[in-house]
Amino acid sequence: MKLDSIGDWKRTHYSTDVKPEIDGKEVTLFGWVKEVRDLGGIRFIILQDREGTIQITVPRKKVSSEVLSKSDFLQKRYSIGVRGLVQKTDITPRGVEVIPKEIKIFNTAAFQLPIDVTGKTPAGLEARLDARALDLCQDENIAIFKVQHTAVDTIRNFLFEKGFIEVHTPRIIASATEGGAALFSVNYFKRKAFLAQSPQLYKEQLIMSLEKVFEIGPFFRAEESHTRRHLSEFISIDIEQAFADAEDVMQLLERVMQHVCRTVKEKCRNELTVLKHKVEVPELPFKRLTYDEVLRDLKREGIEIPWGEDIPTPAFRTLGKLHPYFYFIKDWPTHSKAFYIKPKDDNPDLCEGFDLMWQWIELSSGGTRIASKKLLIKRLKEQELNPESFKHHLKAFDFGMPPHAGWAIGLERLTMMLTGRENIREVALYPRDKFRLIP
Repeated sequence: MKLDSIGDWKRTHYSTDVKPEIDGKEVTLFGWVKEVRDLGGIRFIILQDREGTIQITVPRKKVSSEVLSKSDFLQKRYSIGVRGLVQKTDITPRGVEVIPKEIKIFNTAAFQLPIDVTGKTPAGLEARLDARALDLCQDENIAIFKVQHTAVDTIRNFLFEKGFIEVHTPRIIASATEGGAALFSVNYFKRKAFLAQSPQLYKEQLIMSLEKVFEIGPFFRAEESHTRRHLSEFISIDIEQAFADAEDVMQLLERVMQHVCRTVKEKCRNELTVLKHKVEVPELPFKRLTYDEVLRDLKREGIEIPWGEDIPTPAFRTLGKLHPYFYFIKDWPTHSKAFYIKPKDDNPDLCEGFDLMWQWIELSSGGTRIASKKLLIKRLKEQELNPESFKHHLKAFDFGMPPHAGWAIGLERLTMMLTGRENIREVALYPRDKFRLIP
């Protein structure tokens, strides 16, 4: 079979634009064959594009021989173009169909596909990820990433309106951003370098000139964790603000979350219907629980955690049942947080760090940063980190570092919350973890 070229064809409508109100109008559609059904003298082709599906109806005795011949060849996932007339009908859920005048076949597909894109035969997650390009063609996945797009666009525009400037920091760095061993090393000419864990140190330096900055981009952590909420490569939404403290940026963060939930609920109604998920718009302010209050809550539930220790996942699950939506945990033990989080002036054993939780999942962490070079060096040593490894960052503290604070949101975890997905790999286009490096 000879394939067609696109020629002078131009798309006039997406599938969802074809409505009964344009009955009799000629349209040109592009997309992929989702299904073909034959009912004797009539053939139905379900055409899918990124916006949804539309029924192409081929009455054998009423279309040209060329259209009929082309339709005989069609199979799932063929990429095609259709030029035809819109027709009202009572036989489709949307009350409309297209009668083709011309069909172009741009490319074919394998007869035996690795997964069923109609979703009628479910596949396991690993099989889906092995065939990710095809898996992403399913309605649910298209909906997930359109929700994610809306969330990113909403956050970016919200921060623009609040006076933040978007920046782009290096991904190849000379030393650890936050300390620890969770780094991927790379060969950088004749030197050893690392992939950035976060933009933390750079964004702190940038507030000395730009004052309010944000970045949305990929970062890397070589953690051994293999859970439903961890990835080795993830998208982080980071902000840093000069002349601010933890409470200032907590208020910004809760307003961001409320705005994202409201916008997704309003703009992504079709996608949320496909995903069978509801997004509730939270009220402000979010609960602010201290670390000590959390320990007391858990003790009442029969879970005792020694003061100063991190909170394990089973305890967070219990906490999520007690507080089933958004809440902050603040006033953490200083030694449990990163070296750059500022200890409280009146009680240095506690710090001005916080986590934003949604049920039992941490969505964001942040806090007031240390602005004193002397104190930062002290905290580096307390964390058994060598200040010499951070000498270039420490130089910035000789140039008038202001009080500042910030936070980071994990985009994939945010998307899990907005779409109701339970595995973070479902909300990353091509997830990377301890065991997966392909496709």
